[in-house]
Amino acid sequence: MWYKLNSIEKSDSEQIVAKIQAPPDSPWFSGHFPGQPILPGIAQLGMVFDAIRHFGNPDKKISHISRVRFKQMIRPDDHLHVVVTPQKGQAGSYAFRIMLDAELACSGLMKIE
Repeated sequence: MWYKLNSIEKSDSEQIVAKIQAPPDSPWFSGHFPGQPILPGIAQLGMVFDAIRHFGNPDKKISHISRVRFKQMIRPDDHLHVVVTPQKGQAGSYAFRIMLDAELACSGLMKIE
């Protein structure tokens, strides 16, 4: 795995919270950008998808992503909280946020089928 999953939990309300660290030797940082590496958005979406699949069917695929906002740059060794909340009445739809310390780094909606 290209990131370190420190913990992952699912609450009674089905909310998923994962504590993740992206190590400096992650291949995602190579070339993105030399001297000032940041975690690409596609890698952030991959962490969200992995958190959803951790508690569900690993054969599911992403069918739709919307309202994605990148607010903070994620750098090597940053400690992240990935929070995924199922959307009521919308099977397979999740709102997500990636928190860097107490600040929002990324948010959006993801649907899987």
